[in-house]
Amino acid sequence: MLERSGSSSPPNLQEIAKTFRLTGWISFWVQLVLTVISSIILLFASALSGASANNQTSPSNGIGVVVTVAGILVLGFNMYWALFRYVPIGRKLAGNPAARPRKSETLQILRMGLQASVVGIFVSLLGAQATVGLLAAKAFNQGVGGLVTVDPSRFIQPLDILVVQASVNVILAQFFGISAALWLLNKMTR
Repeated sequence: MLERSGSSSPPNLQEIAKTFRLTGWISFWVQLVLTVISSIILLFASALSGASANNQTSPSNGIGVVVTVAGILVLGFNMYWALFRYVPIGRKLAGNPAARPRKSETLQILRMGLQASVVGIFVSLLGAQATVGLLAAKAFNQGVGGLVTVDPSRFIQPLDILVVQASVNVILAQFFGISAALWLLNKMTR
């Protein structure tokens, strides 16, 4: 069977190598698309909230955006890890037997990717919680029943919901990073 495939790796190792390459690329592109969308939303929200500088209670001015941007920075590391760690491991596993990484090295790389994604999802959840908390405070300050405030900065704006969408996109991208690392870890330890 090895002679027919033309490679010097066992079929199971070839499957693991292919899984590493494919998962690395898929993880990279999904995270990249969601990161770009989130970044554009946050830039758009920041630009529009800058036009109305009197609105100090806007989620686009709050700590939630800062923490969400920190989540985006962790996503940058996760994308690097998927593209420049997982994909090359797949190439090395399929290539020359002397150049193959040891299983312990590969597992360590997977653990590092998983840890970075867990930190990223934690930071992103904190950002989303801060944003939602600010929106809840705005909702409570809008007034109850017939007693409605006339201060427009206290109303929830569509722009505020976009900031929540950006935070959720970052969380989803971090989830893909966790899923990729767990999938590869499962393939390695099977």
